[in-house]
Amino acid sequence: MIDPGPIASKAGNRRPIAARSNALVQRFSAWLARAGVSPNAISVASIVFAALGAAALLRLDPPWGAWLCALAIVLRLLCNLFDGLVAVEHGRKTPTGVLYNEVPDRIADSLFLVALGHAAGLPWCGWLAALLAALTAYIRTLGGTVLPSQDFRGPMAKPHRMWLMVTACVLAPLEVALAGTGYVLRVAVLVIAAGSALTCWTRLRAIARQLREGA
Repeated sequence: MIDPGPIASKAGNRRPIAARSNALVQRFSAWLARAGVSPNAISVASIVFAALGAAALLRLDPPWGAWLCALAIVLRLLCNLFDGLVAVEHGRKTPTGVLYNEVPDRIADSLFLVALGHAAGLPWCGWLAALLAALTAYIRTLGGTVLPSQDFRGPMAKPHRMWLMVTACVLAPLEVALAGTGYVLRVAVLVIAAGSALTCWTRLRAIARQLREGA
């Protein structure tokens, strides 16, 4: 039987993120709210960071291209953290917030994963990983329309994909310098694609089981 995994409550259908309770994170989100920064603007900023990171990975020489891409991924994830905090904890929700919460994520995912595939010499796999990443999100939101909550389980949910890519981007230049090989990026994009396909299956199976149990 599949572990039910982390499931967000209906109140917001928010991904469980432990960092939300961090005191420094709380203070910075409060500062953003006081400064009048819109959560929608923070969400859009994640696309900017993704575009810059993808361009760095593809255009800049190692090690800086890969390392700047890793930094851009971290900044994108911070945007994903702070947009929700500013919107929910600090009362800055907007009527279109649900759109800004989802659409920039899909664009940012695609920019990073397609760039990873091209940098790894496996462009087809980068496009496949981007497609499957979008499908995991579609299944999650679909589940939220027929069940009381959305299911954020992995094994290759958004945070897992992005932190694996961060690790690969940090290690890839070191691999080239020390061993003269280029396997790290290839393994990363293949694992993300395969893991995303598995995540689609685990989420669909869990949704189907809950629907049968509730019938």
